[in-house]
Amino acid sequence: MSAIRLFTALWLLCAACSVRAEPLVLLTENLPPFSMAASGGNFAKDADVKGISSDTVRALCSKAQLECQLILRFPWDRLYNQALSSPGYGLFSTIRTAEREALFKWVGPIAVSDWVLLAKADSSIALDSLEQASAYRIGGYRNDAISQFLIDRGLSVQTSLQDKENLSKLEKGTIDLWATDDVGGRYMAKQSTLGALKVVHRFHSADLYLALNKETPDDVVQKLQKALDGMRAQGELGTIKDGYL
Repeated sequence: MSAIRLFTALWLLCAACSVRAEPLVLLTENLPPFSMAASGGNFAKDADVKGISSDTVRALCSKAQLECQLILRFPWDRLYNQALSSPGYGLFSTIRTAEREALFKWVGPIAVSDWVLLAKADSSIALDSLEQASAYRIGGYRNDAISQFLIDRGLSVQTSLQDKENLSKLEKGTIDLWATDDVGGRYMAKQSTLGALKVVHRFHSADLYLALNKETPDDVVQKLQKALDGMRAQGELGTIKDGYL
């Protein structure tokens, strides 16, 4: 082999070695106990991102042998738009609605969200139907699927930039009901001065997904889904959830 050809071969080998796939950047919000910062704040990265969904996503990335960076940030709108527009990005825990279906590639479900109306423990409110809730002031999370579900059905919802703001609204009496996830809402309430809340009405259940940017290669999506299916079959998802309840 000539010196030139040998040099070219070595250069190509070194170039190939230097090429390194960029990690998937997977964004989430502070939504205890599904995702939360170890510090309790609104920003965390990698090992400092905890919770049912976060631990599940971290484990399935490891099992799929994919490098993933988990980032918890605020607000949800910013995360959603970044995952929607930026290749290499994803978002969890995301509800897979008909409106969002074609906007992302999906892996899941990674968890289940039961939608409820919560009231203070001493509230006298009793509901037999969702329609009866229209007589009360309802608080919700801005641009969240739960709030949108109610709005689409003609109910008025006072939305907040952070879901936990609804706890202080309940305490101050500026809202009567909080539309939120059952597990997440009651978990946040127990960490607050309000303590336990009561479920006034259950109105929907939705699976939570990892939503990946449309440019994500199909083989990456398939590896993640296969890893998740294996975790579910082995009972690992239930073990992760039980660790937070």
